[in-house]
Amino acid sequence: MSTLPQKNALGFYEIRLESIGGLGANLAGKMLAETGALELGFNAANFSSYGSEKKGTPIKTFVRFCDPEVEIRDHSPIEEPHLIAVFHEALYRTVNVVSGLQPEGVVLVNTTRDFDEVRTDLKLEYGTVALVDAMGIAVEEETKVNTSMLGAMFRICDFLDPEAMRKVIRRTFEKKYPHLVEPNIRTFDRGYNEVRFKTYEVPAGTVAAPFKRTQSLLGYETQVPGGVILAQGNSTQKDLSGSRSGVLPVLDIDSCISCAACDSVCPDNCFVWEEGEDKRGRPQQTLLGIDYHYCKGCLKCIDVCPTEALTSIREEVGFAEEHRVPQVFK
Repeated sequence: MSTLPQKNALGFYEIRLESIGGLGANLAGKMLAETGALELGFNAANFSSYGSEKKGTPIKTFVRFCDPEVEIRDHSPIEEPHLIAVFHEALYRTVNVVSGLQPEGVVLVNTTRDFDEVRTDLKLEYGTVALVDAMGIAVEEETKVNTSMLGAMFRICDFLDPEAMRKVIRRTFEKKYPHLVEPNIRTFDRGYNEVRFKTYEVPAGTVAAPFKRTQSLLGYETQVPGGVILAQGNSTQKDLSGSRSGVLPVLDIDSCISCAACDSVCPDNCFVWEEGEDKRGRPQQTLLGIDYHYCKGCLKCIDVCPTEALTSIREEVGFAEEHRVPQVFK
C-alpha cells in the first residue's frame, strides 16, 4: 500500500475541490475517495457543500485519506487542506479559494494562463502552483473537466496509483455509458501528463493562514427590520459569467439577419437590440451584439441560428469584457 506524504494532527491527508455546479467536482471527489478506499487500502471520506445546488453556483467538495488503522471521526468541512483544486477561474471573484492552504500545500488551477498571473490573482504568497488546461483537454476529448482535473491531482498525489483510477473510471461508466469509458481514460491520462508545476519558496517559520468562513451580509443581527432582503436575485443584477464552462457564442454581425431566433431560445438577457425603421418606415429591431454579463454559455442560440452567424469559441480571459455589448435597461 502507498504511504501518505503529509498528515495533519489527526493523521489525515486532506483535499478540497473548489468548483461551480455543473463541472463534475462532486463526482470527481467520489471517484477520488473510492480509488483510495477500494483500490489502495486507505480509509477515505468524501462529502460536498452546496449553495443552491444548481449549475453555476459555487460548491466545495472534500476528500480525506488516512492510514487503515486510523478511523475517520471528523466529518467537518476541510479548512486547512494539503491540496486545493480550482475547477473554474471565475471563482476568484467571489471566493477565496486558497484560504487555509498549508505552507507546503499545492493549488491546482484549470487555466491556460502562466504561473505568475495565476499567483497574483490568487494572492498566493507561498507554496506550489500546478496548472493544467483541463477545459481544453475535455473539449478535445468530448468529456468533462472533472476527469482531466483528476489526472492532474493523481500526478500531484503520487501516493495514489493511476491504474487504480482507470479501474474506477471503467466501473463508473461501463454500465450506463460504455462509450465514455475510453474517452475519459484518455482525458485522465492527458491531465496526468500535461500538468505543470512551479514552487514559490516558503519563508522559514511560515504557518498556514487561517481559514476564513464566509459570513452572510444579512444575518440574525444584521437583517433590517421587517425581514426585507435588500440583495436582488434577478438576472439584471447578477453576473452569470461564472456559469460558463469554458465556451461561449460569438456573433458575426455581417452574417446576421436579425431574425431573433437566438433571442427566442436564450434563457437570459444576452442579446442586445436597437429599435429603428426599415426602408418603408416600419418599426424594426436590429441585433447589435451579445451582453456576456448574462451569458451562461448554454449555446442554444447557435443551434437555432439559420445563417451560422453564431459560432462557439473557447473563452479566453478578458474576451467577454472586451467584446461585450452592454444592455441598457430603462
